[in-house]
Amino acid sequence: MRNDLVSVVIPYFKSKQFFSQSIRSVEKQSYRNKEIIIIYDDENRSELKFIKKIIKKKKYKLIINKFNIGAGKSRNKAIFKSKGKYIAFLDSDDFWSKHKLKKQITFMNKNNISASFTAYNIVNDKNINVGSRPAKKKIFFRDLLYSCDIGLSTVVLKRSILKKKLNFPNLKTKEDYVLWLLLSQKKIIFYGINKKLSTWRKRQNSLSSNTFQKILDGFRVYKKYLNFSTIKSLIYLFFLSLNYLKKLNFS
Repeated sequence: MRNDLVSVVIPYFKSKQFFSQSIRSVEKQSYRNKEIIIIYDDENRSELKFIKKIIKKKKYKLIINKFNIGAGKSRNKAIFKSKGKYIAFLDSDDFWSKHKLKKQITFMNKNNISASFTAYNIVNDKNINVGSRPAKKKIFFRDLLYSCDIGLSTVVLKRSILKKKLNFPNLKTKEDYVLWLLLSQKKIIFYGINKKLSTWRKRQNSLSSNTFQKILDGFRVYKKYLNFSTIKSLIYLFFLSLNYLKKLNFS
């Protein structure tokens, strides 16, 4: 197996309770050739000492934002400073299985793939499994328009496909969804590995659990970033919301 460098990008914002589990899951990866980039995205510096203690004497890159700029823009800063052939994304409250990167990079190298994702488990704040999501073999632009079936913490991309205008937008939620859409619009196919190699934490008070914010940002996805008309945006938002509700029933 080619031992290409993988840049692991982790934005951090008030995740002290879960971060140790997340970072350990990266450290324990059987795939060794990686750099870990943590972006501290909090004007409040109260948890910075905790982060520095965890990464002490380890070869991590730590970026400290002057202001809270959001997960998307924080990831963009990390991507700019990254050196890996591949970029892997992990939220600071999610975690990976031990062979996640090894299996995914092997799969991508073998098939000359630029974008991949995996199936994943869902746990609550107490680490109790509350569901899972499968991974389709392939996802195209037309598929993504109706439903976002790609978990951010499962994604690995070739760094070369991330251009200046192809990055995470400034949205509170669904910033990852916009990037997947923009990439797939450029004929990038997302290939899935239907193995649960990642775990997403469903937190009650997180932005991603805010229904109103989701609906508002969902409309912006179509209207602002895909330049759809208001009517067309509302139609796709209806199907996106409907498919989201369907997925909730299977959690």
